[in-house]
Amino acid sequence: MSNLTSSMIQKVSSGRVIPRVNDLAVEDSNWVLTSSFIIFTMQTGFGMLESGYVSAKNEVNIMIKNIIDIVLGGVTYWLFGYAVSSGRGDTNNAFLAAGDFMIDPDVSDPLFGPIFAAFLFQLSYSTTATTIVSGAMAERCNFKAYCLFSFLNTIVYCIPAGWVWGEHGFLSNLGVVDIAGSGPVHLIGGSSAFASAMMLGPRLGRYAKGTDPLPLGNPVNACMGLFVLWWGWLAFNSGSTYGVSGAKWIYAARAAVMTMMGSFGGGTFSIIYSMVRNEGRLDIVDLINGILASLVSVTAGCFLYHAWEAIIIGVIGSALCCFSMPLFDRMGVDDPVGASAVHGVAGIWGVLAVGLFADNPIPLDTTSGRSGLFKGGGWYLLGVQSLSALCLICWGICVTLALLWIINKIVPIRMDPNEELLGADLMEHRIRHSQIGISRALSALAPLKIDLDDAINAPPIGRNPGHEQCIDEVRAASQKLYEWRSFMDKMSPQKKANDQPKVTDNPGLSKGSFKLRNINRKNKNGTDNHGYEGKYSHGTSGAENGLRAGGNHLFTVTKSGENSHGERHDQNFAWID
Repeated sequence: MSNLTSSMIQKVSSGRVIPRVNDLAVEDSNWVLTSSFIIFTMQTGFGMLESGYVSAKNEVNIMIKNIIDIVLGGVTYWLFGYAVSSGRGDTNNAFLAAGDFMIDPDVSDPLFGPIFAAFLFQLSYSTTATTIVSGAMAERCNFKAYCLFSFLNTIVYCIPAGWVWGEHGFLSNLGVVDIAGSGPVHLIGGSSAFASAMMLGPRLGRYAKGTDPLPLGNPVNACMGLFVLWWGWLAFNSGSTYGVSGAKWIYAARAAVMTMMGSFGGGTFSIIYSMVRNEGRLDIVDLINGILASLVSVTAGCFLYHAWEAIIIGVIGSALCCFSMPLFDRMGVDDPVGASAVHGVAGIWGVLAVGLFADNPIPLDTTSGRSGLFKGGGWYLLGVQSLSALCLICWGICVTLALLWIINKIVPIRMDPNEELLGADLMEHRIRHSQIGISRALSALAPLKIDLDDAINAPPIGRNPGHEQCIDEVRAASQKLYEWRSFMDKMSPQKKANDQPKVTDNPGLSKGSFKLRNINRKNKNGTDNHGYEGKYSHGTSGAENGLRAGGNHLFTVTKSGENSHGERHDQNFAWID
């Protein structure tokens, strides 16, 4: 296994050509596996970023969709995704591969280990492409319909990935260069996001007060998501060398550095742009999306650029994103997280930038010996890159529209308007947030005679309904005690102050709190505790005046104004002790 070399790419294993992605030595497999683990953390970043962008009543729903993308998208990638993009089959053609369905090579297969490593790496790419779309569909997509979409969206990604990276792919054979997926991952994801947002239509009331961005649900989550994505992008790009053997490690290191340089350029531009546009204030969406767009832009040629070139590419990518986000809003395409601009528009630029700035990475054959237009390589590489961008855009938009149209025939892709107003967290997952307008929406929708029982009965998150009941009982008991005392005052107007019934003053607590104690427990002497039953009869003892509330007696009073433990009473406050 460790003796596999690049020369084996054209050799035959079991009568089939060995794909380049499976040409891995031992150290290469370690690098690919480690990078795959890190790339999977990008799902955390996408989830945090998207949940931070949407309103609070939909934040759990968007996190669950990210989980669904891994689970259902992973199943279909294993079933057929890997097969149609990188499979070894006798019927492979320029459009589609056809081999290794339900991938599970035998231990006797000479590519047993490399196939598993390549599968995991490509799986992380596939789930990322689907997750990009989830943000654009946020806050109004039916959850069941999204599950179907996530299950089938592998088709949208895997076939064009084979065009660009598979030995059978027509774009690959023409000489297209896309190291880490500005095209197959980000441009496909961004095109699919644009089509999804366009087909779903805007959120209710989105443009009622203009096209300005809506307030973020959790800005801190959005920032944390950026940091996690930034971290994952290093593995995304440097791991795409598919190893560290030979000269690969040199370009893996270069890819990591150029990734960071591109983000520096994009971040700098977005800061300046946002401050100029907002009269000295920095908009968090401009900053985050500008940095992400610069990362997308540098991804296709991440180890083919010099540092200053990576910075320029990042600046241009960030600018294109910042200018296109408000443009899409004016077009009525409601993309809550800006995925169409970040991954779609910046993805186009990332693919084209290779045709302008790419070096020939000697001794690797990444560019087939070609260079970009600005490096004296002529127009060929730029032409191939342009063709690739056009093919990927058309595929991403058309197939996504067709897929959503089919799903809509099975399950409506748009949420019911009433459910959209209440939020997907409550209606899809029975998670009721507090202080975000849900109670107001429930009150407004109640006259419509829709079934709101589940929504109304769902307890707010972080609350114990049993505790709430106890608190209600305590308050009711306190009110009864106050009413009883008032009644006794009226019945005995001539009694002295020290003869008046008073409730226990607990000096150990502040007078704004209650202390619940000895309920349904034994007294110290072992007898049953019947609560706070006591004596009050103007000189006669007896328990006939004790007041019971919530199944427990509330207080004990005596003629002298002291309770049975000798504590003084305070008639201004109701203490439950």
